[in-house]
Amino acid sequence: MKQDLTLLIMAAGAGSRFGGLKQIEAFGPSGEFIIDYSVYDAIKAGFTKVVFIIKEENYELFKDTIGSRVEDKIKVEYAFQDIHDLPNGFKPSLQRIKPFGTGHAILAARNLINEPFGVINADDFYGRDSFKKLADFLKNNNNDKNYAAICFPVSETMSEIGSVKRGICNLQKGYLQEIIESTILKEDNKIKATPLNKEEYREIEPSTLVSVNMFGFFPSIFTYLEKNLLEFLEKNSQDLTAEFLIPDVLQNGIKENDCLITVLSSTSTWMGVTYKEDVPDVKNKLNILIKNNEYPEKLWNTHS
Repeated sequence: MKQDLTLLIMAAGAGSRFGGLKQIEAFGPSGEFIIDYSVYDAIKAGFTKVVFIIKEENYELFKDTIGSRVEDKIKVEYAFQDIHDLPNGFKPSLQRIKPFGTGHAILAARNLINEPFGVINADDFYGRDSFKKLADFLKNNNNDKNYAAICFPVSETMSEIGSVKRGICNLQKGYLQEIIESTILKEDNKIKATPLNKEEYREIEPSTLVSVNMFGFFPSIFTYLEKNLLEFLEKNSQDLTAEFLIPDVLQNGIKENDCLITVLSSTSTWMGVTYKEDVPDVKNKLNILIKNNEYPEKLWNTHS
């Protein structure tokens, strides 16, 4: 019997540093978005449904430009990240515009997912092997509190244009022991990592593994997210910039022995777009993959 697997794609970001919606920026030679390649790879790996987390006001645009391309190839559903979707009567500050972060985004899909699922960013390219590793883990793991993180060397996840945010990972025997969300910047041929809650940076090696928000979860994560969101809101509900981030939630789970995080390595090349100036490099790398016959030139003109 075929096991259902869902891919949850976080696509509610505003792309402030990029200057617009990265989700509908064309990167492929036939106008493909990065999301197209992720869905294509997910189908190949055995995922049977995709859930897009978006802002409700972007629904028609998103459905017409992205959903319509893939809805005849995989089951498609939508969930809306809403800053007013908070538990126990909490209300955000009237001045708050920014969403509450990746943990809150994942929680927005709690009523749509009852099966193992992967999580990715809409504007990151993770590669075929990454999805295969994630699908294999979700199909074969029987502990519903043993989650997975696909990690990459930090040197492969940086931008030449400016700083990026990554979760720095420390491992022990293949399990994540610590994940620290940090601002990463290359300066004077050194890679400097500054935790988001600190001002002092530390130098890290190019091989240091980081999280780029590719995770494998089971529905048990929703209960834990709700618990952590309540604690977060008690401290930060009126903060205009505080974010409820999934790396922070997982760090709490590790500390409290509530979950295990298996770290999976991928042979794929990660690509991401933080700034407009990153676009040509990603397009060039995609063209190389296409020339090497890893992807067709017209992605959706072939059978998936």
